[in-house]
Amino acid sequence: MKPVIFGLAGETLSADERALFKACDPAGYILFGRNIRDSAQLRALTDELRDVAGRENLFILIDQEGGRVARMRPPVWPAFPPSGDFEPLYDTAPSSAIEAVRCNARALGAMLAEVGITADAAPVLDIRQEGASDIVGDRAFGSEPMRVAALGRAMLDGLRAGGVVGVIKHMPGHGRALVDSHKELPRVEASAAELELDLAPFRALNQAPAGMTCHCLYTAWDAERPASLSPVVIGEIIRGAIGFDGLLMSDDLDMKALSGAADDLAAGVVSAGCDLALNCWARMDEMSAIAARLPEMSDRSRERLARAMATIASGSDPDWPIERALATRDALLAKVAA
Repeated sequence: MKPVIFGLAGETLSADERALFKACDPAGYILFGRNIRDSAQLRALTDELRDVAGRENLFILIDQEGGRVARMRPPVWPAFPPSGDFEPLYDTAPSSAIEAVRCNARALGAMLAEVGITADAAPVLDIRQEGASDIVGDRAFGSEPMRVAALGRAMLDGLRAGGVVGVIKHMPGHGRALVDSHKELPRVEASAAELELDLAPFRALNQAPAGMTCHCLYTAWDAERPASLSPVVIGEIIRGAIGFDGLLMSDDLDMKALSGAADDLAAGVVSAGCDLALNCWARMDEMSAIAARLPEMSDRSRERLARAMATIASGSDPDWPIERALATRDALLAKVAA
């Protein structure tokens, strides 16, 4: 098994993709809008991926936070609110906001599980910072660490109840970035003491099954390398100060914050301490180069992957169908306007 998550080009596997995936056995896959038409097609695609892998509990990831980050969209699937929409309710009734997030995530997880998806790149645990790039913005639960942690924990719990693995992101914190890491490398000049604020939600949820790094450079920790490529940030901060021992993947290697060949970057993030490299864009030449370049997945990383997948082994709760979860969420959110 190779320590990589690959994307797919279309709504079905091409012959070349099937041959490559069969030969190199990537640890998992990530899906985007280009891979999705409707429920029947999407379920057939995820079943095809399981058939190629020969693993029923295959790690199949999607970015489905709610709000502007959603790959499965209406009219086929319901729209889900961004994380920031739960903040006003937390101001007046924290326990109601926590339950609303949990119900929202329970419905979201069940929706993903129905089509064979097993992991969601959520919750966002970044702290919203005034004056920062809006790449985080309403994707965050707020600007106060314990609020973010409480609502993030509720989302993890709801996703698990719905039948999928939650992936906390973007470790060790993207909230201070002044530029969008999809377009260029953010350079965070905050001191180590100031960055304790950013670490707090991740530390509070350090038992999460899976996490994702960010492509930000933190001068207080490593002035030369962004977090995803830094053994210092991964070893001393994410694994050390935060205490996270779950499955750790990089953010997408194709983001413009990073530069270099895809196989160099994949090898770099794994060497730095990520369990998995994330390569999203299904370019056959890049995937072939990555597969040839990467070593076999380490025993430690395999154990983390197995442990993450085991958190959803029991499946979703039949007593909480999607409709009930959504109705409960909406009733709780309505308290804000009342």
